[in-house]
Amino acid sequence: MSPVQLAEKDFERDQKFTKALHGESYKKTGLAALIAKSKDAASVANEGYFKHWDGGVTKDDETKRLSDYSQLTHHYYNLVTDFYEYGWGSSFHFSRYYKGEAFRQATARHEHYLAYKMNINENMKVLDVGCGVGGPGREITRFTDCEIVGLNNNDYQIERANYYAKKYNLDDKLSYVKGDFMQMDFEPETFDAVYAIEATVHAPVLEGVYSEIYKVLKPGGVFGVYEWVMTDKYDETNEEHRKIAYGIEVGDGIPKMYSRKVAEQALKNVGFEVEYEKDLADVDDDIPWYYPLAGDLKYCQSLGDLYTVFRTSKLGRLITTEAVGLMEKVGIAPKGSKQVTHALEDAAINLVEGGRQKLFTPMMLYIARKPENAKE
Repeated sequence: MSPVQLAEKDFERDQKFTKALHGESYKKTGLAALIAKSKDAASVANEGYFKHWDGGVTKDDETKRLSDYSQLTHHYYNLVTDFYEYGWGSSFHFSRYYKGEAFRQATARHEHYLAYKMNINENMKVLDVGCGVGGPGREITRFTDCEIVGLNNNDYQIERANYYAKKYNLDDKLSYVKGDFMQMDFEPETFDAVYAIEATVHAPVLEGVYSEIYKVLKPGGVFGVYEWVMTDKYDETNEEHRKIAYGIEVGDGIPKMYSRKVAEQALKNVGFEVEYEKDLADVDDDIPWYYPLAGDLKYCQSLGDLYTVFRTSKLGRLITTEAVGLMEKVGIAPKGSKQVTHALEDAAINLVEGGRQKLFTPMMLYIARKPENAKE
């Protein structure tokens, strides 16, 4: 069987499983969507994800996660998408925050800034790699009037993204494709620009996803990415540092966290010319990027912020965990839902600690260009 046939078989399997698990829940949001799942299929997804973490911080376990990155990521987002939307909204990323600027406003500005740095305009066809449920794409197409194709390996998120695009009358500008960003099906030199917002961290090898992006970009095209990386302060041999990185990995469905130097070199290795790079988490902002997870209510700028930050704070997460546990116990929520909230809690704790110690950044910004004279 050829690789194309194998991919089609995998996609058909994923589609059937998504239908069995999620049904029509893509029309709902948050915990309402969670309780609409098939309990039996949810148990399969739960087992399919957490089996990757049985061995803990070991090289053998890490190797297994790297080799099974696609199903690891697929199962992860089957489990966490509803929790993400409940706590964070439809843009699954961090942002810089300013005094006087509300949470949703900061989220949009962070997306606009990437589009601005890339010089995206209305004449461009743009690829969104790892598009989630389409929050950033909807904002960027409103901001620039460009055409965006979203690439995602999770059928449920594609269903939700399509649902939102139609709901907000943006389906003439937005479309979504099921695919693996390590082996894209687009023709070479299809897109004027490509961006990824905190998504390529799910790649087992950064050169793999970056080379695919390079391939589908037109010569002279631009790639912009907010990359999750460990900073230069991170020491792989330091037990505390590795524990923080592992906590981020297990709670965020990441095969392995790589360093800033690895990401930068990977871009260069595949042929990109890096035009701009900056760690936007290390600019001495008055309000830290991780404040919603830390529950720092003093930074909230609106009543809406209070609601969002309370839900994402430690107390809010505890309440959600116990509520989900109770729903699971009485048979409303799928079995294993509380285990998912525990993993998300562990991720939050380690993201905050990684941020405080400046060992980790979720917004290492790279603007890279494919040379005009590039040859396939």
